[in-house]
Amino acid sequence: MYDRPHEIERADDDSQDNFAFHPKNIYLMLLLFSLSMLFLALTAAFVYTRIQSDLPPLKLPLLFLANTVILLGSSYTMVSAKRAYLADDTDRYQRMLWYTLFLSLFFMVMQALAWYQLFSQQIYVYSDNSAGYLYVISALHFAHVIGGLPFLAVFLHRARKYMREPVSVLVYFSDPDKRLNLRLLTIYWHFLDALWIYLVVFFLINQLLWEIL
Repeated sequence: MYDRPHEIERADDDSQDNFAFHPKNIYLMLLLFSLSMLFLALTAAFVYTRIQSDLPPLKLPLLFLANTVILLGSSYTMVSAKRAYLADDTDRYQRMLWYTLFLSLFFMVMQALAWYQLFSQQIYVYSDNSAGYLYVISALHFAHVIGGLPFLAVFLHRARKYMREPVSVLVYFSDPDKRLNLRLLTIYWHFLDALWIYLVVFFLINQLLWEIL
């Protein structure tokens, strides 16, 4: 662990104050807003199509619920990585990044198994509208998890490359651009987790309402 100069601490405060107006943050917010509108539109279309076709919603495989726990775990490790970075804790920082990567890959494997469970029940994307929407919506989320992995891999690669000597460690931790990028990646990871929770709750409520009504 290495101490930062007071000037860097003040620069950190200034960068946090200006974070909302940073171009990278604006780009990310626009991306997240677009994704939110996309998934809201898809879920609304799912409800409309299901009601028009008078089709029951599919029962979610239990692995969808298990994947929620896995994603929450990855969100926790991502926050822990950010805190370790701010504390100049090199070992914990790299370890938490690895945990986040492993949990994300584990989520992808479990999601593939969840789809396999649906296949084994002879429920395919073309079976009916309910099945089609479930596959499309979950696959889109899956794709955005994949989209975040290269950025996570870059952080891991740079951490392993530069966190070897005291001087290079100090330079790495003092880089405001790396702090900004890590913050943006953390926000993106939280968004994916929140989006998955919304989707699981949405499908469960649809299933519950069909059974009640």
